[in-house]
Amino acid sequence: MAGKKILMLVGDFVEDYEVMVPFQALQMVGHTVYAVCPDKKAGDRVRTAIHDFEGDQTYSEKPGHNFTLNATFDEIIPDDYDALVVPGGRAPEYIRLNERVLEITRHFAKANKPIAAICHGLQLLAAAGVLAGKKCTAYPACGPDVTGAGGIYSAIAVDAAMVDGNLVTAPAWPAHPQWLARFLAVLGTRIEHQELVAI
Repeated sequence: MAGKKILMLVGDFVEDYEVMVPFQALQMVGHTVYAVCPDKKAGDRVRTAIHDFEGDQTYSEKPGHNFTLNATFDEIIPDDYDALVVPGGRAPEYIRLNERVLEITRHFAKANKPIAAICHGLQLLAAAGVLAGKKCTAYPACGPDVTGAGGIYSAIAVDAAMVDGNLVTAPAWPAHPQWLARFLAVLGTRIEHQELVAI
């Protein structure tokens, strides 16, 4: 199986785990991930935020790592990519204001290419108008965005994920094992287990 070319849309204060973990994990299994941010180029960095669940009424937020982009936003040709990943954090709230970001997102939906979105990433899909009739989940505070965009919001466990056709969604980073496994299945990725020999 040839690896897929996957586009990842990020911005400053993207959620740390939700960008780092899929970026690395998808490459680990043979895919190539191109991380881009509006108004930035390959080699530029975005700052990340760590969102945690510590018993408050909403998540807490702490500074995360810097994440280095490996592709240039202005050079993106959506036809060149097989799938889209939209991490959460604070980035989706403002990158959805960029019309080109919305156009790129609509391309993947119209072409029925796999889309994985997590947490606040659903804010971008809602703004792009690609959730009508889709069953999906998100961070609970984004539920009204999903519903307002015509999506069918499902409240599920924070460590669970769901699939509707080409769309794979999850509420937050504790769902990474389920979210990534289901996204790999939609991508058609097969992982065969074998004994690893220590060197």
